[in-house]
Amino acid sequence: MSWLSIKIISLFLLPPLNLFLLAGLGIVLLKHRPRLGRNLIITAWLLLYLICTPIFSRALIRSLETVPSLPLNAYSDAAGAIVVLAAGSYHNAPEYGGDTVTRETLERIRCAARLHRATGKPILVTGGRPQSRTPESVSMREVLLNDFYVPVQWIEDRSKNTWQNARFSYAILQPQGITTIYLVTHANHMPRALTAFEKAGFRVIPAPITFTTSYKLTPWDFIPHGQALGKSLTAMYEWLGRLWYALR
Repeated sequence: MSWLSIKIISLFLLPPLNLFLLAGLGIVLLKHRPRLGRNLIITAWLLLYLICTPIFSRALIRSLETVPSLPLNAYSDAAGAIVVLAAGSYHNAPEYGGDTVTRETLERIRCAARLHRATGKPILVTGGRPQSRTPESVSMREVLLNDFYVPVQWIEDRSKNTWQNARFSYAILQPQGITTIYLVTHANHMPRALTAFEKAGFRVIPAPITFTTSYKLTPWDFIPHGQALGKSLTAMYEWLGRLWYALR
């Protein structure tokens, strides 16, 4: 299935579009089935409120963060490489004169740079160009070299999703005799990435980053917020992806 097909299907399966469709159905039914119509509208609005609250979005993201962080200095000589997954492109960045990495990719690169300095293991960056002229992995290499002064040994620039990240990375590293790797991605994405890379043939030492933490519960945690909606959508997309992996 193509990258575009996956995006279109997920658009209809995930909020807010599915909730708008549910509310729209309720409006259509108001004339002939008023009780059912009102219930659908109320359900859509309640669900929209829920996924926009920080308390719900944090719980949803944390449900994905099941792989523990890599303890500091608990490194293994068994790993032959560090594999870093891309997380989109910042298109036509005026301050950088072209495409570059997103904030999420930058967070992953930072971890990879630290791992490289601590272990000396070479880095493979993986990510094609589903939405940009420049492959995401090429932008990652430029940032690692120019901003972190860390070399990149291999570039995988054809993949358009996590499953292909794993398959194409294995095709590069396995002929080099490398099948045990450090895998760097976000904590909420790690379970799905781990499945993909293990299915590809790797033995994976996970290095998840950016766990969801909070200081204390406040009244603001129950107030709808756009950032909370974004986190809820990220978590739902991951759960949908894990379901797709289970089915395939």
